[in-house]
Amino acid sequence: MPIPTVFKGRLALPVIASPMFIVSYPELVLAECKAGIIGTFPSLNARPLEVLDEWLGRITSELASYAAANPDKPVAPFGVNLIVHKSNPRLLDDLALVVKHKVPLIITSVGAPTQIVEAVHSYGGLVFHDVTNIKHAKKALEAGVDGLILVCAGAGGHAGTLSPFALLPEVRQFFDGPIVLAGSMSSGAAIRAAEALGADFAYMGTRFIATEEAHASPAYKQMIVDGSAADIVYTPVFSGIPGNYLAQSVVANGIDPTQISATIGQPNVADWNEGSAKKAWKDIWSAGQGIGTIHDVPTVSDLVQRLVREYQAAASKPVFGR
Repeated sequence: MPIPTVFKGRLALPVIASPMFIVSYPELVLAECKAGIIGTFPSLNARPLEVLDEWLGRITSELASYAAANPDKPVAPFGVNLIVHKSNPRLLDDLALVVKHKVPLIITSVGAPTQIVEAVHSYGGLVFHDVTNIKHAKKALEAGVDGLILVCAGAGGHAGTLSPFALLPEVRQFFDGPIVLAGSMSSGAAIRAAEALGADFAYMGTRFIATEEAHASPAYKQMIVDGSAADIVYTPVFSGIPGNYLAQSVVANGIDPTQISATIGQPNVADWNEGSAKKAWKDIWSAGQGIGTIHDVPTVSDLVQRLVREYQAAASKPVFGR
């Protein structure tokens, strides 16, 4: 599938940096876009609502100025994640602001994006929707989304259980539009592998938590650097939706991760959260299974340059038998 016109000539790599609650703030988004990958953030990171208006104005203006001053560099567009679930009381107000600022890419999740699609298409923006299975992929396409983000096993945050080798080829049987692949994407080789499988973009989140610009605590970043895939716990307990979390952060909050493993598929949030100030994302930290190859906390610029080198090295490897 061809890269959407709005992205052409503006990317150093086919990468969308995923919107991470509490972690993705303007400093991270701006660094990502200036490095040539699509930076995104959840609208709910900007609190109160007036802050979202400020962030959108700042990001739009600063990227335009940077692009004008650096005409030879790929400066990527940015995106905003909207939670479309009925539990989000800010949805319509947030939507009005992304329309006002004509945000190039909207990422929708946790619900049907029908009304979002119509509003974003009114100014020429794109809507990509998070899905974890075929049923949700088809529903999103019926709503008119432009692209699908396949959140496969091993992805940080709310993630599915399907292998990318199962989900992506099956989706390709009925959709030839933009596909973004998520799940343990931590290297340039992984980006190239996603393309080889049939994806147009790689979705990278956890790798960018461990960067200087990320709005995450030093302890959070170090836990990712020190961890491995074995340190990831998959459970619906903390948010009601199955997700991947750092086991050490679970332990640090007085919870035995070996006890909650048995509750997968049987969420009982009240048992853990009733009477407790602990919160998912803020105290129970999310990460994907790809943390075993993350060993430092570089700047976003340095990281993207490294990813480019890794991607090019993977792309240059000879085909087997030739």
